[in-house]
Amino acid sequence: MSIPVVTFGPDQQFVVGGLERLHGPVTVVRRCTELTELLAACESGLAMAAVISADTSDLSSSLVERLDAVGVSVVVLTDDAEEMLRLEAIGVLPERADIAAADLADRISRAVDRQRESPRAAAGTAFAGLFPDAEVQLPAAEVVREGAGRVIAVWGPVGAPGRTTVAVNVAAELAARGSSVILADADSYGASASAMLGLLDESAGLAQACRLADQGVLDVAGLTRIAEEVHVRGNSFRLLGGVTRADRWTELRPSALSAVVERAKQLADVVVVDVGFCLEADEELSFDSMTPRRNGAALKIMELADEVIAVGAADAVGIPRLVRGLGELKDTAEQANIRVVLNKVRQSSVGRGPRQQLLQAWERFGPGMAISAYLPSDPAACDAALLSGTVLLESAPDSALRKAIAELSCADIQQNRESAGRNTRALGFLKR
Repeated sequence: MSIPVVTFGPDQQFVVGGLERLHGPVTVVRRCTELTELLAACESGLAMAAVISADTSDLSSSLVERLDAVGVSVVVLTDDAEEMLRLEAIGVLPERADIAAADLADRISRAVDRQRESPRAAAGTAFAGLFPDAEVQLPAAEVVREGAGRVIAVWGPVGAPGRTTVAVNVAAELAARGSSVILADADSYGASASAMLGLLDESAGLAQACRLADQGVLDVAGLTRIAEEVHVRGNSFRLLGGVTRADRWTELRPSALSAVVERAKQLADVVVVDVGFCLEADEELSFDSMTPRRNGAALKIMELADEVIAVGAADAVGIPRLVRGLGELKDTAEQANIRVVLNKVRQSSVGRGPRQQLLQAWERFGPGMAISAYLPSDPAACDAALLSGTVLLESAPDSALRKAIAELSCADIQQNRESAGRNTRALGFLKR
C-alpha cells in the first residue's frame, strides 16, 4: 500500500530526502510552506499522513480533530520533552527529530494502519498503546484520581423551562451535603449561570478551560484556578461560567469540552452541566462538515453524561415541547439515566390538583417515562434568589421549591450510595 505524505517545517529536506531514498511505501507528495497549506492539502484528500518538523505551538486538538476526520495521521518531530507530552495529549504521535528514515517510515505506516482500524475517539487516545514500551507520562498534578466524578446534565426543551435554576440549585444542594461539585455552563445559546449567581461573567471560565484543553495543556491545577468558588452554607462548589456572548459559541469545541469534563471528573465528585435546548445534528449535513457545530457542545455532553435531568414547564405549552424533545434526548444520551422533572407546577395552569392532573396527562400522552419530581412554581423565592445573587438554599431555605430541589438532589445521592453499596456487596460475594 502506498502512503502519500505531506510535510511542513525547516527540516523538510532531511525528512523528504531520507524517505525518498528508502523507495518504500511512504511517498512525499507535497512540501508545504505553511500550516494552513498543509491543512488544505490534507482536507483535499491528497495525503494519509502529515509529518511536521516546525514550531507546533499552533497545533491544537481542534486542528488534529479536523485532520483525523479526513483520515490523516499526524507525526511531529521534536526534541522538546514537554512538547512531546502536550502533543500526545492532543492526539499527535511525537518522535525525536533525529529519528532514522526507516524508523520514521515504519511509525507512519503503523499510525496510518491504526487510524484506519480505529478512528480517534477522543483527543489524546489516537496512539495510546501503539508502542508498548512508550508510556505516556502525565505531569504530577494530573495524577489526582481516575475520573471518579459523575456527570449530570441538566437539559430542557426550547422556551424557559427552568434549566439553569435547576442546575444551579442542584449543584448547591449537592455541595451543601458534602459532595465536591463543579457546575459548568455549556449553554451555547444563552449562558446565564454566572448572572444568576451574581458573578461577573467576563471571564467565561468554560471557554478558558476549553482553550487550554485545545492546546493540550489543561491540568487539574489549571482547572482549579479557572473555576470560580461559590460558597454555600459553609461549603462551596466551583463554577465554570459560560460564554459571555452568544456569538462565542465556537469556543466550546466538542473535543476540547470532552477533555475539560474529564479533568473536572478528576477534581470533583459530581460535574453538573447546564446545556442548551437544541439537540439537532442536522447541521452536520452542510457542505462543509468540518465547520464548528453550534449544538456540538450539548451533543458531546449528552454522550458523556451519566445522568440527565430533563426539565419541562408544567403547562399546556411546556409539556408537548418536553415530550417531543425527549425523543431526541433518548437518541443522544442512550447510556444515561434520564429523570423527567416537571417545573413551575401550579394550579392556575393545569387546574385543581395539579400533580394528579399532570400525572394523568403524562400517562396518556407521555413517552412512557416516569416523572421523577414535581417542582412547584415559586416566583417569589426565585426573585429573591436572583435579586441577591444567591441560591435558594441561602435566600429562601424554607420555600417549597427549594425543598423539592433538595429532595431531588437527595434522591440522586441516595441512588448513588445504593449503587455503590450493591457494587461493594457484589465484590464481597465474589471474594468469598
